[in-house]
Amino acid sequence: MKLSYWEIQSWLSQVHYTIVGSGIVGLNCALQLKKQFPQANILILERGMLPQGASTKNAGFACFGSLSEILDDLKSHSEDEVIELVKKRINGLNLLRQNLSDQAMDYQQLGGYELFNADSQELYDTCLFKMDTINELLFPVLNESIFHLKENNFGFKNINKQFIFNPFEGQIDTGKMMETLLLKVQSAGIKILNNVKVESFTELNESVEVRTNHFQFKTNKLLIATNGFASQLIKENVKPARAQVLITKPIANLPIKGTFHLDKGYYYFRNINNRILLGGGRNLDFKAEETTEMTETDLIQNHLEQVLKTTILPDIPFEIDYRWSGIMGVGNQKKAIVKQLSSHVFCGVRLGGMGVAIGSIIGKELAQLLD
Repeated sequence: MKLSYWEIQSWLSQVHYTIVGSGIVGLNCALQLKKQFPQANILILERGMLPQGASTKNAGFACFGSLSEILDDLKSHSEDEVIELVKKRINGLNLLRQNLSDQAMDYQQLGGYELFNADSQELYDTCLFKMDTINELLFPVLNESIFHLKENNFGFKNINKQFIFNPFEGQIDTGKMMETLLLKVQSAGIKILNNVKVESFTELNESVEVRTNHFQFKTNKLLIATNGFASQLIKENVKPARAQVLITKPIANLPIKGTFHLDKGYYYFRNINNRILLGGGRNLDFKAEETTEMTETDLIQNHLEQVLKTTILPDIPFEIDYRWSGIMGVGNQKKAIVKQLSSHVFCGVRLGGMGVAIGSIIGKELAQLLD
């Protein structure tokens, strides 16, 4: 495709900062750059029609980690590191709410529940045994005990009669969040080009030459915020992790309200508009789910339906309305990678499935590398 003189002059000339990826990180990075450099010409390149990856595909959990997840993190991180992880997630959620407003993204703090099935008795016992210790460890973060016990009064089956409850967990409307964020970015005079895939880049003395599937151009600085797709452009410890999701049609008088984690968080579900949204199952075939293919598999989708029938909605008829998948970026550590890669190239990737919680703050930190 050949570009016109007007297109080149208006969109691809004298670009100061180019951000690859228009997800939560990329958009927040652009807004922060505009604060730091009000006169800068900022361009965002997005491979999809809408923000690809996980930003418009996630389950809309405004969460910072279930009890079993935090216990699991303590196996590979120090106590101080785990406290910092939780603190960053909470600060990131507060920044998201402050930037967009609760009303704009339909934020609701209905609390989060961790459920345990019969096969998880040992994990449940461990969580009960360690709950007070973790509450004490994390007390300085919120100045309150986070985890409590609650009775199973939602009608779930094949589940332990008590849940571990976190009153601070919330949920958002992911579509409204991203719509509001995109509008804010465009209102700031930041340009976004969709359906443009960055294929490679070459660092020059004073700039970076960027090659896409449609054109090539030069930019003063390049910031990579592609998370699950990062390994296609840079050599950092981040690999893709596909998350498959389904949502039911509306269910009359649905009694379930809140966000729920099951089986160490490998399954997660919530209410939204009288529907149940359920995702997960990556643990059924980790290797197959290390992919950037945004498709669904029978293995996982069938299992998700089975969880709905036997556990979540055992006595309630339901129909599936939509199915989809998103791509997360994970690695051997939960800490995101925010760093300068070379003279003119920077990255903010590996959000570890916590994009809603930390995306705003990682985008801000990425931009601040250039301050």
